[in-house]
Amino acid sequence: MQSKIYATKDDMGQAAAAAGAGVIAAALAERGSANIILATGASQFEMLAALVQTPNIDWTNVTCFHLDEYAGMDISHPASFRKYLKERFVEQLPTPPKAFHYINAETDCLAECARLADLIQPSNIDVAFIGIGENGHLAFNDPPADFDTEDPYLVVELDEACRQQQWGEGWFPTLEDVPQQAISMSVKQIMKSRVIVCTVPDERKADAVCGAIKDNVSPALPATILQQHPQTTLYLDESAASKLTREG
Repeated sequence: MQSKIYATKDDMGQAAAAAGAGVIAAALAERGSANIILATGASQFEMLAALVQTPNIDWTNVTCFHLDEYAGMDISHPASFRKYLKERFVEQLPTPPKAFHYINAETDCLAECARLADLIQPSNIDVAFIGIGENGHLAFNDPPADFDTEDPYLVVELDEACRQQQWGEGWFPTLEDVPQQAISMSVKQIMKSRVIVCTVPDERKADAVCGAIKDNVSPALPATILQQHPQTTLYLDESAASKLTREG
């Protein structure tokens, strides 16, 4: 795992998007198709804005997989990740992607996990665009995360720190409105991606970033597992990297 630090969020997002777009372009050139994973949240704003503007990507041959979604979340809710991805990604592309496999957590969540597993298991993921939570989570795999399950998607409980983050970012009017459960892609499934582009801005993520890089690999800080991935790069702004630069 390597890290790159940028002066601004825009610089960070553009660099992360360019790196991921390069992987997509290479896959399209090699076999005529590409498979990607997309995250949501405030950390992905700048990266997605740059990715959708990348020229010369034939999105009609790109299949997209959705990383996580709140259980019971109506697509019209401001916090809906399906709504987020439709508005910030799909509707901004010059052409629609080949397929976008959204998580529909308004239905039976276990059945939805099984449906998504059938879709993603035959697919080789070229690049996963992800972030890291304030508590070090990957997707909605809060600590202690399950590093062992082979299931591609899980129903998970959201811990207090995770729910506080979602409220603090302004997605919900009160903490009580933040759902208790979600459907999340599993850690093992994320780690199967050939390349991982991890975009992490803001000082509130500095402790998690520092731990992800320097701590021993542990389910207590899920992002530490990225140390074991051969092609992961963290794209950080100076605020997110502040603990790294202070501690050396």
